[in-house]
Amino acid sequence: MSWVRSTTLTFQRLSPSQQRNLERRWNVKVVDRTQLILDIFAQRAKSREGKLQVELAQLLFLLPRLTGKGTSLSRLGGGIGTRGPGEKKLEYERRSLRDQIVRIKNELKELSLRRSRTRENRRKSPLPVVCLAGYTSAGKSSLFNLLTREGALVSSRLFSTLDPLTRLVTLPSGLPFLLSDTVGFIRNLPIELVEAFKSTLDEILCADLILHVVDYSSPQAKEQAESVRSILAEISAGQVPLLQVNNKIDLIDSGSSLLEKNCGERPEEVFLSVKEKLGVEDLLRSLDRMLFGNFKLYRFTLEHSKENILSSVEKKGFIVRKTAVPQGWAVEVYLKYEDMLQFFPKFTGKGD
Repeated sequence: MSWVRSTTLTFQRLSPSQQRNLERRWNVKVVDRTQLILDIFAQRAKSREGKLQVELAQLLFLLPRLTGKGTSLSRLGGGIGTRGPGEKKLEYERRSLRDQIVRIKNELKELSLRRSRTRENRRKSPLPVVCLAGYTSAGKSSLFNLLTREGALVSSRLFSTLDPLTRLVTLPSGLPFLLSDTVGFIRNLPIELVEAFKSTLDEILCADLILHVVDYSSPQAKEQAESVRSILAEISAGQVPLLQVNNKIDLIDSGSSLLEKNCGERPEEVFLSVKEKLGVEDLLRSLDRMLFGNFKLYRFTLEHSKENILSSVEKKGFIVRKTAVPQGWAVEVYLKYEDMLQFFPKFTGKGD
């Protein structure tokens, strides 16, 4: 534990009675690990949804601790074993908190429905969705910016990303996918946060692939990676395909030699440095293979009179080139074999 002014921090989760007893014994405010994390989250939240999620987590944490507010409520004569205005005040605060929790849950439910509709629209498209996950400060936002050429906040501060971002990324092959940046994980993630951030974490559940970013230079890299996998299993995302991205190898003495492993027989793991842009090409090749391994490039010629077929093709695959030719249109498209058979009779010329 460390002492800061009149506040004591403990990095273990305390029960309401433990926190109350410590505050009475030491006559100082006691803040446990969960409360500290919630305070940090409250400072980082920017969007309406993010703020509501943090507020819900704080209320869920506070509700069982109302009896432990101690000195302020005791002045009203309330508390265990007594009756009077203090008890009424305590019951009023409990009811008020429960009402706030219901209100916020309803608001989040509406936002969650909007997010679900967005995900449903995505499913109608062949665009795969990739979610970044990892321990806080592992470099997820830096990787997001590198792949999307965006300017998402990059910071070494804990939980700098609370609001998920989704952007379109195009691979060197011309094939596109959607990339989402999500909240950073920590060991023993407070249950209040898991519940409050459920709609955000659902983004991971609906992903086609998880990029698990690991700070490979950290002495706790193995433990942090295991914590993330444990949380993914806890939210039922353990069955989503996963590619582990070992970042920050530039901070390791033998870091450059790790790049050789990208050519080995371990397709579930890629070593790179986002800062130095080392191993990024290997990651892009792995993404191409894992997301589009069952797609193949086909080249067809389409008559002008059948141009409306292209809208149906785009629902199944990816048109990477469309060139005007005397016969109509020369089209290059990535399709799954079974989908190619569906459209083959409608094209003219030879398909590769």
